[in-house]
Amino acid sequence: MSTPGALWRSSHPGPTSIVTALAVALGWSAGLDAARMGVLALAVFAGQLSVGISNDAIDAPRDRMAEREDKPIARGEVSVRIAWVAALAALAAALVLSALLGWGMLAAHALALGSAWSYNARLKSTAASIVPFLVSFGIFPSLATLSAPEPAVAPPWTWIAGAALGAAVHLTNVLPDLDDDAAAGIRGLPHRWGPRVSSAVAAVAVVAGAVVVLVGSSAGDPSAIPAFSWACFAAVVVVAATTLAVAFLRPPSRTLFRLVMLAALLLAVQLVAAGRVLAA
Repeated sequence: MSTPGALWRSSHPGPTSIVTALAVALGWSAGLDAARMGVLALAVFAGQLSVGISNDAIDAPRDRMAEREDKPIARGEVSVRIAWVAALAALAAALVLSALLGWGMLAAHALALGSAWSYNARLKSTAASIVPFLVSFGIFPSLATLSAPEPAVAPPWTWIAGAALGAAVHLTNVLPDLDDDAAAGIRGLPHRWGPRVSSAVAAVAVVAGAVVVLVGSSAGDPSAIPAFSWACFAAVVVVAATTLAVAFLRPPSRTLFRLVMLAALLLAVQLVAAGRVLAA
């Protein structure tokens, strides 16, 4: 395999693509023009590349011991040195692109990326593993609003909803890899809680985030809530309730992961839709 291909597979391409798409959607909801939205997308994409590649570069020794066949760096398809050069170059590009959108965007994105790198470097193996996700996803909606010609920090309710989304993502994203992580000596919060409790807490977090979006975007006036937001909220509740039932009535499986990620996706759609209504 080529070096670029190996680096791309080391970047966690699924989450990288999804987070970049979410940034574009939030940029659209904030009313950004095409040029600013394009720079925002490139900045977030570069930042996510740096996070994903640095994660696998740090974990390469443990991944080798665990014989992870899905890790190109651990398999020797690309050297650790080249991976670090790529990760640092992507980080630098992310910060330069962020600076083009303003100092506020640069500061917010630097804080979000610093939080994500702290997870890779140390916190992923501790009971505080969820903290970087709360911080980075909490900041995330502000990346779009701070990229506007008249930059502003996103409303407080978006921070809470983003943090709830981050909690759900963290608590479920590692579920398929619990055994491999355990073999590599990684014991973050989801590993300590186990798949059932992690899935249940993630489902509750998503519902809490959906409630915050409803209340925050309507300024406490239920009549101001669009029908689409109500539909998203109802879907989140149904999927979350299904997750809870599956978590406690059936043996742990990838179904839990898929259900919570679906609920998280619905919350993200609800958040984008609410932002678009406010921008309009």
